[in-house]
Amino acid sequence: MQLSDKQKEFWNNAESRWNVKSGATRSGKTYMDYYVIPKRIRAVVGKDGLVVILGNTKGTLQRNIIEPLQNIWGMQLVSDIRSDNTAMLFGEKCYCLGADKINQVNRIRGSSIKYCYGDEVVTWHPDVFNMLKSRLDKSYSKFDGTCNPEGPNHWFHKFLQSDADLYLQQYTIDDNPFNSKEFVENLKKEYKGTIFYDRYILGLWVAAEGAIYRLFADDTERFILKEKPKVAFATIGVDFGGNGSAHAFSCTGFTQSMKEVVTLEEYYRKEIISPTQLEQDFVDFVEMCKSKYKVAEAYCDSAETTLIQGLRNACAKKGIAISIKSAMKKEVNDRVRFYCRLMSSDRYKISKNCIYTIEAFRTALWDSKYITKDKRLDDGTTNIDSLDAQEYSTEPYMKAIMSI
Repeated sequence: MQLSDKQKEFWNNAESRWNVKSGATRSGKTYMDYYVIPKRIRAVVGKDGLVVILGNTKGTLQRNIIEPLQNIWGMQLVSDIRSDNTAMLFGEKCYCLGADKINQVNRIRGSSIKYCYGDEVVTWHPDVFNMLKSRLDKSYSKFDGTCNPEGPNHWFHKFLQSDADLYLQQYTIDDNPFNSKEFVENLKKEYKGTIFYDRYILGLWVAAEGAIYRLFADDTERFILKEKPKVAFATIGVDFGGNGSAHAFSCTGFTQSMKEVVTLEEYYRKEIISPTQLEQDFVDFVEMCKSKYKVAEAYCDSAETTLIQGLRNACAKKGIAISIKSAMKKEVNDRVRFYCRLMSSDRYKISKNCIYTIEAFRTALWDSKYITKDKRLDDGTTNIDSLDAQEYSTEPYMKAIMSI
């Protein structure tokens, strides 16, 4: 196997109770661990204590850790995670548990842990980590873990600054010589001008503050459509109003290659209206959009099941062919990262007539009241409704678009 200088350094020197690699995405942090994990497990075979792997969820552990281990070492040495949340790894029974909620790890509460591997540690519930501290109670107990940086007040960053028996490496994307030059340049371009450049490229623990979409706020004209868009199909996102917020629809187009995303049309209405009026407005909006573009799907705020059914009934009554579904409602910050990357790589455009969505992107702010996590400001002074509608319209295609 080929290793970078940083990876060799970890292999030779990471012998503390806590061994952590923090830093940029795609910097080689996790790849090293596909060889570290079997080394650690074999070193404690037959000794008292449990072997545990913790991650955001059991599903992410299967994708991020188990399947790559299987590809390198084979199914005989690395089994899938079974229904009882255990797997056989290199001759040892291993507990594979989600750490996003404290109740996920109650089954190992009170047990001694001889080895623990931690994936995506910053996504864990802090009580899980605090429990883990008291469970690594053998003289030979060790922890290996990786994370991408968050804000400087994050609980895990504070631990990394403590006087614990800790071996810490910090990575930038340039610490991985096995990435292609083209990939690195593209990723730097996609995160340029955002908080995510500092974190995912430079590997820095920096606060999210001020404008979220800095590039859009500083040079809005750059993203305004200059000519008629060439889109292959379009979707509609719907955010329902309430408690002073607005009803918002967003019609978003996608090019044939799925490389570019274009906000084509919008609807915004803040005053209180009846469900019947909302249904009529939606029907009118869908008919207008379908007259210009190939629109077959709409994605709505999943919290409002009654209103969603009303839209379906209204469209069916008018004979309008459109599939109306509940939005996936990914984490807001996943949606933020998606649009930041699109904007940085000039893959997002918006019609000049979509004035509410333009203003929403221009004025979106990080909430300064939250010091331990990133949160988009939603205090009634910013137009979150248009952003939600816009994001719902692209959620089903975000993964495919980012893979191009």
